[in-house]
Amino acid sequence: MVFRSKAPLRIGLAGGGTDVSPYCDLYGGAILNASISLFATAHIETLNEPVVIFEAADRNESETYPKKDSLPLTGKLDLLKGVYNRIQKDYGISQTGFRLTTHVDAPAGSGLGTSSTLVVAIIGAFVEMLKLPLGEYDIAHYAYDIERRDLQLAGGRQDQYAATFGGVNFMEFYADDKVIVNPLRIKSQYLQELENNLLLYYTDSSRESAMIIKEQQLNVEKKDSQSVDAMHMLKEQSRRMKEALLTGKLEQIGEILDFGFRQKRMMAKNISNSRIENIYSAAINAGATGGKISGAGGGGFMIFYCPGTKRYTVMDALRTFGGEIKPYTFSKSGLATWSV
Repeated sequence: MVFRSKAPLRIGLAGGGTDVSPYCDLYGGAILNASISLFATAHIETLNEPVVIFEAADRNESETYPKKDSLPLTGKLDLLKGVYNRIQKDYGISQTGFRLTTHVDAPAGSGLGTSSTLVVAIIGAFVEMLKLPLGEYDIAHYAYDIERRDLQLAGGRQDQYAATFGGVNFMEFYADDKVIVNPLRIKSQYLQELENNLLLYYTDSSRESAMIIKEQQLNVEKKDSQSVDAMHMLKEQSRRMKEALLTGKLEQIGEILDFGFRQKRMMAKNISNSRIENIYSAAINAGATGGKISGAGGGGFMIFYCPGTKRYTVMDALRTFGGEIKPYTFSKSGLATWSV
């Protein structure tokens, strides 16, 4: 038997960073994001021998272990092994052995929630194999718990919920791991226009988000007024974005994105850099009305709002920086699992 799953990556449109503790625990966070047609996939193939084989097909990495209750975290394929360890601890895996193969449609550290989406996909494959009674909120929180507590990886909460639920969502984050996912009923023509006007650009550089996030967390802990006030403004940005999308005021999207870009730079150092600033300025000069860095910042993907036919002049301007324009569509569905 083969058990499969896939979960969509996401682009954050507003409120990024307010889902990270301790900010959301103290003040409450709010984020608006949308899942897209780039995916993390996981496949579990049962074997007739007592071994577990982990393969990351997109990274050409693999490891083989004898099947046992807990596997060592060595810095290689730890997301796969971390999920295995937790599933084995909580539910047990009765099959004698299996091969777990994963693939992600975007590089690690690119700002589209790749790590968390991969964890959700792996959990989904185990849910399908073991017939675990886990709903959407259960799976998203389980993924968060494995990443943040078991593996001690710094980060927020939005990615796990975006990958599990899919669609366009306004998410609220509170103390005690409370999360509320509000799916937005956006008119089809508004969503199609948003998709047409949003340009997804890979800067051809990934980044280590952990250091940026840890500095952001420290700034909140020491109540750095510039950083905390910027996060308050980003939370307000998510509410403005929600209203603009629901009411069809798409001419405001670029301005709202630009507002967030300026606020986000004040949350921590290294969120932006000279290359990002140059790329951003070039896009604006070419006709984009706003944009943002996806994820924690420092590199990875950026998005730009290009009304009308401005996407073509913006694309021309961005070619001078290298990188890649990434085609995508919005994905209405979240985590999907099946077996063959």
